[in-house]
Amino acid sequence: MTLPLLAPFALEFVQRGMLGGALVAILCGVVGTWVVIRGMAFLGEALAHGMLPGVALATVLGLPVLAGGALSAVAMSVGIGALQRRAKLSYDTSIGLLFVSMLALGVIIISHSGSFATDATAILFGDILAITQADLILLGAAAALGIAVAIGFHRSFVALALDTRIATVLGLRPRLAQAVLVGLVTLAVVASYQAVGSMLVVGLLLAPAVAAGHWTTRIPTRMLLACLFGIAAVFLGLVTSWFAATAAGASVAAAAIALALFSWVARAAVATRLSNRSISAFHPMETTR
Repeated sequence: MTLPLLAPFALEFVQRGMLGGALVAILCGVVGTWVVIRGMAFLGEALAHGMLPGVALATVLGLPVLAGGALSAVAMSVGIGALQRRAKLSYDTSIGLLFVSMLALGVIIISHSGSFATDATAILFGDILAITQADLILLGAAAALGIAVAIGFHRSFVALALDTRIATVLGLRPRLAQAVLVGLVTLAVVASYQAVGSMLVVGLLLAPAVAAGHWTTRIPTRMLLACLFGIAAVFLGLVTSWFAATAAGASVAAAAIALALFSWVARAAVATRLSNRSISAFHPMETTR
């Protein structure tokens, strides 16, 4: 007998959506942990919007939208580094300038197209239920690449998070590590586009990592928990979307935020309970009065 909550997963397109979303959640869990630790949320948001002109232009020209979005996001990543080096602008200023520029260009392209409303909705909010077998292969490759790079540069990322001078002394090349980390964020944003769209990708990138951070300070454990929280968000989002007739991508992002809130409340409750037990242990007489 099939449980009511599992009924939607009898359909093949929902199964593909769940599997694709799980792969995105794994990639975002690994990369999002570093995004939260390094305080790179603004970069993730900017790259998500930086995809917009490439995706819009690819849609208008009938080209693969994922390729257009990837090229646009890569161009923005390179542009941020160029503004820092050549124009001597700060990191957040460089991101802010390119963020506004790319977003404005994307809106101009969208507004110039007469019949672009449906495509714009898919661009902004994703269509996780439209994931195909080919998309699953790409997502699997992206997740594998992201995990491999995170493992290979783990020591460099840790040193970079502690102090760039330490990374330099240890010969871990902090500039290269920063560039690779930006590349990982770009990979996660581009890969997540199909599932939740450019507007909601940051929710899936940040919320599971934030939820996991309430329970552990060890980076590998935090990544694992973030992946599990992300997969749970995909499941809850798809179930909510099916029974409440809501947008699937937005439901997944909302579920991720809800899990982060629930994790915070649960952790606070556990901490309060442990604190009360400690007080009772030090003052046993007071508890019997």
